[in-house]
Amino acid sequence: MPGILSWIRHKLFPAPESHDGRSAASDSRNHGRTLLSSGVGDVGEHRLPLAKLEDHLFCWLLDSSPRQIAEPSPLTGKVLRELQNRLDHNALKELPRQPLTLPTLMRTLASEATTRQEVTSIILSDASLTNQVLQVANSPFFKVGDQPVNTVDQAVFRLGLDGIRNVASASVMRPMLAARNSTESAFAQRAWRWGVTCARSAELIALVNKQESTSYFMVGLLPALSYLTLRREVQAIFKRKFPDQQPSAQTLHEAMRRFQWATAQNIAHAWNLPPRYHALLLTAERPAPRQERSPLNDGIVLGTREALRDAHQRNLGDDELLGLLSITPEQLDKVRHVLSRLLAEGFSSR
Repeated sequence: MPGILSWIRHKLFPAPESHDGRSAASDSRNHGRTLLSSGVGDVGEHRLPLAKLEDHLFCWLLDSSPRQIAEPSPLTGKVLRELQNRLDHNALKELPRQPLTLPTLMRTLASEATTRQEVTSIILSDASLTNQVLQVANSPFFKVGDQPVNTVDQAVFRLGLDGIRNVASASVMRPMLAARNSTESAFAQRAWRWGVTCARSAELIALVNKQESTSYFMVGLLPALSYLTLRREVQAIFKRKFPDQQPSAQTLHEAMRRFQWATAQNIAHAWNLPPRYHALLLTAERPAPRQERSPLNDGIVLGTREALRDAHQRNLGDDELLGLLSITPEQLDKVRHVLSRLLAEGFSSR
């Protein structure tokens, strides 16, 4: 998330051993950096509002109460150790495969010499990507004007190369975040809405800070995909090791808290994304001392807050939000105005 939130070090908030043998390594609020606790440094005063915002997010994503999220499960420690082992050995079973056209598309869109015709040709070479691009280009988050976009050439022309970069990124990612079955439908839909809001927020914050913005949109989608990947990974572990049981909200919660950054990096590596994407993820997770906070951190924080507000979930107040961000109140108003309009037009949960 946008570069505001503190990454809380293990030494600042030591994790006591629990009576059931689970160490607080399974409590990522006391262990390492979570998406919402990255980017501020060891600033304890931010811990409470960030923890609140993260708790609200997981209650919504997992459709669970705070009590369910906090209820200890005797299987959580075993699942976390299995996930850690899989990550250590690059052996995640549910890691999404690289989209076929992604490498060519990334190289083409990254080049300043790219022409509209080249982009159009690459998109048209993949029928499923063509359909996705047209759907995304006509969605409220990307639509330009009142007239529908009927062809890929129209989309590239109306959106421009910067706009089509984001549409292409979202189009490649959308099938990856689609539900496989009814049991993950609500989670996948909410993760997609949250991910696009965070990605667009990171891009807009980069723009107001006069930074290159298009990379932030693509990398801003990876946390949502990491959450869905981890949910599927936990489900697969239960199916193999505990076939008579289902993962609790607390187990899913802890798995996502603890391994979200590592999983996002795994996806970027598996997809052979350009080094800049790895660098943006690493900078957001582990900012250097006195380094400016990343638009990715700020984008995730603001995107989370706005997605929860649109879904009528518990949330942070305006003063708490501003205290977490590295942008000015005027910049915040500009970005929120765009996000609020886009959410109201097409991503509202109402």
